[in-house]
Amino acid sequence: MVRALDGKTFAQMVLSGAHHLTNNAKKIDALNVFPVPDGDTGTNMNLSMTSGAGEVKKVSTDAISEVANAFAKGLLMGARGNSGVILSQLFRGFAKSMEKKQELSAEELANAFEQGVQTAYKAVMKPVEGTILTVAKDAAAVAVTEAKQESDIAVLMDKVLAEAKASLKRTPNLLPVLKEVGVVDSGGQGLVTIYEGFLASLKGEELPEEEVSESEMDEMVNAEHHKLAQEFMDTSDIEFGYCTEFMVKFENDKTAAHPFDEEEFRNELSEHGDSLLVVADDEIAKVHVHVEYPGNVLTIGQRYGSLINMKIENMREQHTAIVGDKNKKTPSEEKAEFAIITVAMGSGVKELFESLGATVVIEGGQTMNPSTQDITDAIIEAHAKNVLVLPNNKNIVMAAQQAAELAEVNVEVVPTKTIPQGIGAMLAFHPGENITANKETMEQASGQVKSGQVTYAVRDTKIDGITIENGNFMGIADGKIKATHQDKAETVKALLAEMITADDEILTILQGEDVSDAEVEALVNDLEAAYEDIEIEVHNGKQPIYSYILSVE
Repeated sequence: MVRALDGKTFAQMVLSGAHHLTNNAKKIDALNVFPVPDGDTGTNMNLSMTSGAGEVKKVSTDAISEVANAFAKGLLMGARGNSGVILSQLFRGFAKSMEKKQELSAEELANAFEQGVQTAYKAVMKPVEGTILTVAKDAAAVAVTEAKQESDIAVLMDKVLAEAKASLKRTPNLLPVLKEVGVVDSGGQGLVTIYEGFLASLKGEELPEEEVSESEMDEMVNAEHHKLAQEFMDTSDIEFGYCTEFMVKFENDKTAAHPFDEEEFRNELSEHGDSLLVVADDEIAKVHVHVEYPGNVLTIGQRYGSLINMKIENMREQHTAIVGDKNKKTPSEEKAEFAIITVAMGSGVKELFESLGATVVIEGGQTMNPSTQDITDAIIEAHAKNVLVLPNNKNIVMAAQQAAELAEVNVEVVPTKTIPQGIGAMLAFHPGENITANKETMEQASGQVKSGQVTYAVRDTKIDGITIENGNFMGIADGKIKATHQDKAETVKALLAEMITADDEILTILQGEDVSDAEVEALVNDLEAAYEDIEIEVHNGKQPIYSYILSVE
């Protein structure tokens, strides 16, 4: 019998729930159909839960309040997607209900579940029943009722799980799209999986290492439906095409000018899209929203501080990739108002531009300049009334300008000369402005970014007063060689010493294909020690030629 739940026991429950979710993430992905068919609910919940469990491992106290707070903080920082953010809010409220407590009784645990549900519902702009919210609410309601006469926490958790499973089975009756496809809600299934881990830990039972079996999946997914759930939605049905996630790190000077109010912030963002979730504490605000123009909501967020942990995914492309070519646009369809074409080398850099909203990314760059024809073909493929082209290389600007002159639609070239300038320009795009105004704004934004590259020398030379030996690495800042060294990392450090000033706040590092993760980790550790006030972001650009591409703002 378990009459009191302390921090050590709860920590083991969290780790068990996280482990069980990891084992079943792919199966939960397969259920995903609401609110958009992007197939990543299990992955998002797993990454969120893993982050929470990681923080729990760092706690040495037996006080349940401290363990729960660490869990909630880890979930918030790692939360991804609708499901991950809702999960973080369930346990944010859960943690707040038990401040400074060493342990919980069954009744206090039930109250914690209930407080979690209330917090999660407040965080969602338009709560939808038949989702993880419903499963959490129904399970918490049973917990509150049963705890009035049940003092054994293991027995209570058993009843909570039973109701969560029953509620999950009812989700298709609440959401027509689930019933049509023959699935239960994927987020709800994720929560049930976590609760299964909780109960197994309380009982001292082992959970299966394997993912759920095919026969079990048949109970979750109606066997008569052989098509993917995603096929029940046309790509054209997705009203808001970009799944946009970011965090705002509050800055005193900005919040002094624009005091942050969570409700007002949420209401303003709601005007730009749907599936909105906003959660905040004293240091950060985390946003998940589906929008058509990501730049608008990013601009709103910047009023209050710096943007971190940004992720933008094109859900139309995700959907098309899942269901095949049947929903792709044909030339006869109506043209989009705007499109952005950009040039990039490296699959990681290409993915980064796509996540920022690029319509077409042309593979190319240094030593592989796309032709005027390549850019002309991309303009046609973009199928838009107004097209902005970002060359991202000084050797491609003229070809882009030629393609613009040949085009039958409005085309403007933003003469970006580096990848960082291209990224800066992308973030400045505003769909509410005309193409001329956008060109000017994007060009100004690109000019405010300091760009650096690290590559190797192919011969001995002396340039810009620096002697360079064949095979050594060179650090180039805005077209001029600023540093050279036999070691890649030392070259980066010397280059950044020339680039970074006291006014700079953000350093973005694009990792080249010849650089290992271990090298990047060691470099970032050194840079964080050297530049304590600089926020460092790393993306695996997988670009050739340049070991590192650097952006300083």
